[in-house]
Amino acid sequence: MALVVESLVVGPFGVNAYLVGEPESRSALLIDPGADLKAIAVLLEKTGFALAAIVTTHAHIDHVAAVAEAKRRFNAPYWLHEADKGLLGALAMQAMMFGFPEPELPEVDRWLTDGDPLELGKAAGRVLHTPGHSPGGCCLYFPDEKLVFTGDTLFQRSIGRSDLPGGSYDELARSVRERLFTLGDEVTFYPGHGPSGLIGEERRSNPYVR
Repeated sequence: MALVVESLVVGPFGVNAYLVGEPESRSALLIDPGADLKAIAVLLEKTGFALAAIVTTHAHIDHVAAVAEAKRRFNAPYWLHEADKGLLGALAMQAMMFGFPEPELPEVDRWLTDGDPLELGKAAGRVLHTPGHSPGGCCLYFPDEKLVFTGDTLFQRSIGRSDLPGGSYDELARSVRERLFTLGDEVTFYPGHGPSGLIGEERRSNPYVR
């Protein structure tokens, strides 16, 4: 049975927060809840899913600012790639840099690494480490459903910034070409900002990495 993907645009930077549910088990992942937890709670109640975990694709403030509150509100564990431990620890500095109020620092319950399994009912996914936008940037790939959540690694006709601390254009381009473009042209990607698309269209037309 196909996964259910619901999304909300949250926060001043327009982050795509995703609720990804497996219909049979009624379990779900909440990806990148950067803000607007009231709207996320309404969506979760409407779908009837129970959260298995909260996952952020990286630790920039616009993706993680509401995680600590989300953990309490939804009683769910938080997962993050281990290479973004330092970035998460610098959350107060990030807030100061962008002029945001300092958010509560969330406790990480599971440090992810490349290839880690993502079990969601009968759906089997895995973590793809895709550094470049941040050291621990990662994508969440569900091969049977041909879906991948790319965070700020890949956008429609664009890629993430590489000029922030810990970023690298060479690493980012390599991540897109070697980790994402090889998944198959028919795979649908869901980015951290902007509209979804097909991997094949980006492989042929993305001006930054084609």
